[in-house]
Amino acid sequence: MDIKNLDTFIQVAELCSFTKAAEKIGCSQSTISFQIKQLENNLGIQLFERINHTVSLTPQGREVLSYAHSINKLTSELEKQIKPGVEKGGHIRIAMADSLCGWMLKDNFEVFRKEHEKITLKIIAASTEEMFRLLNQNEADLVYTLDNHIYNRDYVIVCEEKLGTHFVAAADNELSRKKNIPVAEIVKHPFILTEKGMSYRRIMDEKLASMSLEVNPVLEVGNADLICRLVSKNMGISFLPDFVAQEYVDAGKLKYLDTESFEVDVWKQLLYHRDKWVNDSMKAVMEYLIHMPVDKKGK
Repeated sequence: MDIKNLDTFIQVAELCSFTKAAEKIGCSQSTISFQIKQLENNLGIQLFERINHTVSLTPQGREVLSYAHSINKLTSELEKQIKPGVEKGGHIRIAMADSLCGWMLKDNFEVFRKEHEKITLKIIAASTEEMFRLLNQNEADLVYTLDNHIYNRDYVIVCEEKLGTHFVAAADNELSRKKNIPVAEIVKHPFILTEKGMSYRRIMDEKLASMSLEVNPVLEVGNADLICRLVSKNMGISFLPDFVAQEYVDAGKLKYLDTESFEVDVWKQLLYHRDKWVNDSMKAVMEYLIHMPVDKKGK
C-alpha cells in the first residue's frame, strides 16, 4: 500500500471533493482519482460514494479514515525521530576493562548525562576474550580494552593509545627509596592486583613468565581505585597503568618504582564490529569515551 495514496485519501475525505484535493496537493484531478482507485483496489472496498458530483465517505471509508490518520501520525513521528540533528534515545552496551569503569563515571559523566538524557548505558566488566565474544554475538555494542594492541579486520578501531605502566608502592615503602630495582627483588614482596588473566595483569604475568618469575598476590580485586588506596596504606605493592595511579602519585601517596628493564605494551582501544550499525546514540557515547579523562600526566 502506497502511503501517498493514504495522504490523498485523507485530503479528499476532509474536503469532500476530488477537485479541491487536487488543487491543495498540486496535481491533476485524474491523478487524485487514480490514487483513490488504486487504494480501493488494494483494500478491496469502496471508499467514497460519488452521487451528482458530491463525494462522501462510505461506512467502510470512515473506518479506513481513522486508520489513515493513525498511520499518518506514526509516519510523521518516524520522520521526526530519524531527522538529522534531533537528539536520539537508545541503550548502549559497553564491554570494558574493569579498571576503566571507574574512570568512565568520573569528572565528565554528569555533563554527558545532562546532554544525552535519553541515552541509557550498560557497562559490562569482562576479560578481553569475553568482551570480543560479546561483541561478535551482538551482546555488546562497543568494547573498551586495556590489553595488547588488537587489530582484526572484523573490528573498527575508534581510538587507541599506548599507556605507560609501572610497579607502584606506598611513598614510605622501602622500595620507593631504591633505584634500578631488580624485578626478581620486587616479586618477593606482597602484591595487590586485579584478577588473574585480566588485561594488563595478564600482560605483566606473561612478561614475568618470560623472565622465569611470577607473583603470588595476597589480594586480587577488580577495583583499581581500591588497589591504589590499599597500596598507599603500605599493604602491598601493585602493577598498574599510570592513569590509574597518577592521582595518588601526584598526591604523594604512591611512587612509581624504578625497576630494571621491565617494559610492557598496554594499549587502550575502543572498538566496534564492522557490521554494527552506528546510530547517533552510539556516536555520542563513542565521542564521550574518546575524550574520557584517562590520559593523565605521567603516562
